[in-house]
Amino acid sequence: MRYHVLATDYDGTLAHHGRVDDATWAAVHKFRDTGRKLILVTGRELDELLALLPDATVFDRIVAENGALVYDPATKEIATIAPGPPADFVAELAKRGVEPIAVGRVIVATWEPHQDTVLATIRDMGLELQVIFNKGAVMILPSGVNKATGLALALTQLGLSAHNVVAVGDAENDHALLASAECGVAVANSLPALINAADLVTKADHGAGVAELIDHLLTDDLATVAPRLKRHAILLGKTPDGKTVEIDPYAANIMVCGTSGSGKSTLTTGVLERLAAASYQFAILDPEGDFTTTDLATVLGAPNRAPLVDEMLDVLGSGKNVAANLLGIAVDHRPEVFAQLVPALVDLRVRTGRPHWLIIDEAHHLLPVAWSTVDLPIRAHGTLYITVHPGSVNKDVVETINTVIAVGEHPEQTIRELCDVLGRPMPHVEPVDKLAPGTCVYWRLDQEPVLVISEKAKAERMRHSRKYSEGNLGKDRSFVFRGPEAKLSLSAPNLHMFLHMADGVDDDTWTFHLRAHDYSAWMRTQVKDVSLADEVVAVENDTALSPLESRAAIRAAVEKRYTLPSDKPSGIIDAAK
Repeated sequence: MRYHVLATDYDGTLAHHGRVDDATWAAVHKFRDTGRKLILVTGRELDELLALLPDATVFDRIVAENGALVYDPATKEIATIAPGPPADFVAELAKRGVEPIAVGRVIVATWEPHQDTVLATIRDMGLELQVIFNKGAVMILPSGVNKATGLALALTQLGLSAHNVVAVGDAENDHALLASAECGVAVANSLPALINAADLVTKADHGAGVAELIDHLLTDDLATVAPRLKRHAILLGKTPDGKTVEIDPYAANIMVCGTSGSGKSTLTTGVLERLAAASYQFAILDPEGDFTTTDLATVLGAPNRAPLVDEMLDVLGSGKNVAANLLGIAVDHRPEVFAQLVPALVDLRVRTGRPHWLIIDEAHHLLPVAWSTVDLPIRAHGTLYITVHPGSVNKDVVETINTVIAVGEHPEQTIRELCDVLGRPMPHVEPVDKLAPGTCVYWRLDQEPVLVISEKAKAERMRHSRKYSEGNLGKDRSFVFRGPEAKLSLSAPNLHMFLHMADGVDDDTWTFHLRAHDYSAWMRTQVKDVSLADEVVAVENDTALSPLESRAAIRAAVEKRYTLPSDKPSGIIDAAK
């Protein structure tokens, strides 16, 4: 479900001549009975409005005084966004002949043609106030306060997002309300300017238009309106001829594919930056710590501790993005942890619409081909999978993909691998040995693939800064010190352990692996740091270095790139000796 909330204006929208007819009330109750939320957003003062409503508790929140306060009908609690009006300002308006004047908790209101006198008084008194018009009404509020700010506070109280709101109105003061919602609707009797700005215009007017909108929501969740919501599109980049390529933030299900070091994480970070800027919430499941340095999300979990479901839900419940670092979990056990986390995230999305996006890094580890997904809820949209090979990811997952982004070497082979899994014809992709950095092949499966120069991420991440220094790479990917006669079996699951064991093993063992180029091979294939491996090769090839000197050179190469903990694991060096 996309729309969890209906935010509606009162006068001229829900109500006609100050009253809501029976048919409209029936539609409102029908909407609320589905478990969705209702928020009333009005320019009226609260007490005046409550006197008109037969039952205010049908609304989960009432935003009154044009966004200046939020009222909870269930508890009768009131939260104001700004302080009340200065008494001397109201007195000066009366002195200058402005009448009538209505004074609320925050708002001051009068009628045209007093707007010039109001503006002059604000100027003369040096006040930071704004004037908002509403079909002849002149409303004076603190700067920055409007229906959108009131709606935002109401949604925060309810733990919901504006991206799951459809808002409906009719007048000048509804522009901010409609613009802040995922879908903005104008009833048929709306002012022309609002009609031009709306995503949808109802055929009926006033309350009948709201009832029409509710029927549309309950029938298909406004699915037919989705193609019009281009204002929410997320930029991916541009084609070489300058055509903009965008991602539909609600409909897309994406797989980013490419070899290690090809730019998958960098491209994904750019997309996440733009999702965050647009206030779409996301959760990252990060098996190997690629996102531990991001400032886009709250990072949970560590190399020695798995993230907990409850703490992830707490962060998401506060409206923040979250990254679950699974680096401390052995590779073989990561699918099990994944199976615990995903249902909770899916349940939260069903109830609240959030997180809007789920990012699954190293998808071939978390959703391997042989793993059963029968009991695992797979999202049909709003998921971005990152993997080396699409053929290594469970077929049930691959079949939900509608967009592929290939980076790095031989993108046509990546596309062909996915086509083989899906059993569909191979589209035309120009063969190339390696795409230039920042370039990708973008393929929406219902269109032809295109070459895209992706929008650069604003912040470069320190990739791998802790990923391989402390995390558990698992038994199959650890470095094992065996020695020339295979008398040892000392396993180092990360660079931290590797360096400590290197200091402790005997010279013969150290030199045996050095001359066999075992250290550079492990760093290249398992640590996946090509530049580090190349530097270590130079050390391995330098036969003039003593064991002590080669140890120091390799340690320096590692420490130049990685932040290592200062404490030494107990027992490691002693065991090595």
